[in-house]
Amino acid sequence: MRLVVVSAGLSAPSSTRLLGDRLAVGAADRTSADVTVVELRDLAVEIAHDFTNGFPGRALGAAFDAVAAADGMVVVTPVFSASYSGLFKAFFDVLSVHDEGVLAGMPVLIAATGGTARHSLVLDHALRPLFAHLKAVVVPTGVYAASEDWGAEGLDGRIQRAAGELAALMTGPSTAGRPAGESPAVLPFEQRLAALKPPTGQARSAFVPAAVPLSSDPRAHGRSIR
Repeated sequence: MRLVVVSAGLSAPSSTRLLGDRLAVGAADRTSADVTVVELRDLAVEIAHDFTNGFPGRALGAAFDAVAAADGMVVVTPVFSASYSGLFKAFFDVLSVHDEGVLAGMPVLIAATGGTARHSLVLDHALRPLFAHLKAVVVPTGVYAASEDWGAEGLDGRIQRAAGELAALMTGPSTAGRPAGESPAVLPFEQRLAALKPPTGQARSAFVPAAVPLSSDPRAHGRSIR
């Protein structure tokens, strides 16, 4: 089973990447999925070239292949002008140009980071409509992390709830038995809702994010990180 994290964080370290890592660990613990992280800041030039010449570079093509073969996906963006970042949108624009139905039926967990809690509605006003348009199965619980949320009570609970919902969709009847890389069938809402029960007895994943420690507090770096 494969899980892909698409992170549009721009800094190193990045609170956006950190949130993606924590969500991925929560889902991988329940599914034993292999986790691949796609850092969009490393693909920015190739994404721009794809817009102008219609051909993905080697790294961008590898990212497209990873998404196409995934059984589930975590997507995380910093908030810019009360919406997802331009780099985040550009990646999914060129992806859908090359393979319009690649996300059809795929379980997707949406998440975002920002400097203030006032932008939390970005999940439902921007990200959810985008992935509904791409025909993905969007996890009911989205996760938004403002600067003050890191280290505060409540964030870990939201992360675990969303990760559990993603894992349930990945291991449920919507993905069972399909060949790798083939988009799962979209089940009726009632069946997807019934599948959202935390799995029991699953082996824990050995996946540990290499770039950003899970215990990192973005406020400790003394600057804005996205």
